[in-house]
Amino acid sequence: MERHSQPTYHTKESKLKAKTKLTILKLGGSVITEKEKPLTPNYKAIKRLSREIKESNIKKLVIVHGGGSFGHPIAKKYDISSGLKNEKQLLGFSETHMAMVELNKIIIESLLGEGVPAVPISPLSFIINKSGRIWKIDLEIIRRLLDMDFVPVLYGDTVLDTDLGFTILSGDQIASKLAIELKAERLIFGVDVDGIFTGDPKLDPSAKLIENLKLSKIEKLNLDFSVRGFDVTGGMHGKFMEAFEAVKFGVKVFVVNARKPNLIKNALMGLPVRGTLIEF
Repeated sequence: MERHSQPTYHTKESKLKAKTKLTILKLGGSVITEKEKPLTPNYKAIKRLSREIKESNIKKLVIVHGGGSFGHPIAKKYDISSGLKNEKQLLGFSETHMAMVELNKIIIESLLGEGVPAVPISPLSFIINKSGRIWKIDLEIIRRLLDMDFVPVLYGDTVLDTDLGFTILSGDQIASKLAIELKAERLIFGVDVDGIFTGDPKLDPSAKLIENLKLSKIEKLNLDFSVRGFDVTGGMHGKFMEAFEAVKFGVKVFVVNARKPNLIKNALMGLPVRGTLIEF
């Protein structure tokens, strides 16, 4: 397996690969929504990120976005993630899904406005879980869209589950699974902090950015992934546990602050960006 010692991409060869090899971009719900305000998109951030994606001129790209203030509050209200237990949850399942469809529509329209050939893909339509993990997934449509240079845009969603009846499938798990199954070269997580820190940088000013993170050392670091607000899919800890799964299969995982202008664009282009590179 290829090893990497730097958290950024510097060579001409790497810049070329960034344009020709598949990249999975996961945009966090805390970036594209006002996470403390239910059903409130961050239009300014969505428009800027859409422009950056266009300007990066990347050709093979799948985007996955989180739910933020759209999916999480409703899913939490009806306890969708724990599975089907009562009839009221049927409405909650549908309401959560439709909230995510609404957010996805806003993002798709923004991407189209910038000239990105984005196509919405609902995970509910092609993924089945088993005990909370992806069990069956049909990637034929996504592969065909990528062959024609479309940009599939997926999201955390309500899905059926063989053991639970239904559950919540996080965008992080989807992004990691797609990176593995589609043999992506890179998985970029756009979050609301500069990368992975030794503590929660929002609460601990002494927390330090970890620019290079190896799986073999993760347990020794005793990282604190605390976050605020609603998150029924595991918060930062769950996010990076999914990232680590992709790393095991040779995918380069880079965590970058999507709230800061041009960082996502530069990361997509393979240019130097402050953040965290996760490697095996």
